[in-house]
Amino acid sequence: MDQTPQKILATPAVPTLDDVARKAGVSTATVSRCLNTADKVSQKTRSRVMAAVEALGYTPNFGARAMAARRTFTIGAIIPTMENAIFARGLQAFQEELHTKGYTLLVSSTSYRPDIEAEQIRSLVSRGADGLLLIGYDRDAAIFDYLQRRAVPTLVAWAFDPDNPQPSIGFDNRASMQELTATVLGMGHRDVAVISGIVEGNDRARQRLAGIRAGLRAGGIDPDQVPVIETPYEIENGANAFGQLMAAPHRPTVVMCGNDVLAVGAIQRAHEMGLRVPQDVSITGFDDIELARIVSPQLTTVHVPHRTMGTRAAQELIRMVEKESTGTSVQLDSALRMRGSLRALDAGASG
Repeated sequence: MDQTPQKILATPAVPTLDDVARKAGVSTATVSRCLNTADKVSQKTRSRVMAAVEALGYTPNFGARAMAARRTFTIGAIIPTMENAIFARGLQAFQEELHTKGYTLLVSSTSYRPDIEAEQIRSLVSRGADGLLLIGYDRDAAIFDYLQRRAVPTLVAWAFDPDNPQPSIGFDNRASMQELTATVLGMGHRDVAVISGIVEGNDRARQRLAGIRAGLRAGGIDPDQVPVIETPYEIENGANAFGQLMAAPHRPTVVMCGNDVLAVGAIQRAHEMGLRVPQDVSITGFDDIELARIVSPQLTTVHVPHRTMGTRAAQELIRMVEKESTGTSVQLDSALRMRGSLRALDAGASG
């Protein structure tokens, strides 16, 4: 039997906050501020501290920090989908603002299913999320009651309703789409068709469709006579719905879509059918995501202030978490983006 003494390797000591402070030549309080509230420390000091953190391989003790502050410094965001870019820009701005204040973002997706959303809300709460960002108002009232009982600050985005008591940072989907409809009718279109998102359980889709109908009514068109196809937000679904609308005996001169994803699908199918956009048919969208400027022709749409909304939502939710606010609702402005997919009709062209 080999009696050679075995060399025992010592486990390297885990670097501590004190080690970082010594190496950077600052106090432990300064190190803590750099890691938790970087905006309160000069750039020169922060650079020195972060260089020490990197050199030592220091990782903050998350558990100790959470226990001391009675917070986890995490914010949950539950969005309907990650399959397209509808929420990407706003969520990126939301995350960036959280990061500057020392918070970490946890994101989950529901596939537009309320049962999954309810499950994810409870899961994030059970994991100690300090606050939640939810998309739109549509969900069982019991969910909001649950969050209120658990004292979890909750903010809604991508929607605004002055009559709803739930705090929100968003825009008026109905008014935005009504304005676009008025513009479409003002350009001579009378034969209108609509590709909408599924309105059940989706107040944004429902309000946009309501805005189109209100605009039609104001323009002297019976909205009940306007064909509407509801379909999930996917490019292929927009293409298929467009094909159905254009197969009708009486073709529309304009197809208004509930968002840019559906509209891009409609433009794609128009090209496949040999139809010119906008000479043969105009197409509009909603959101003004990057796709709207990449597609040919570029898409006439409603610009949503995604980044502003994400930043403002993060700021307000942090204020709620830190008990500086009980929740203030803010309405942001949307704006029309007139591009090549919509044209004015010559007199007598409609029909």
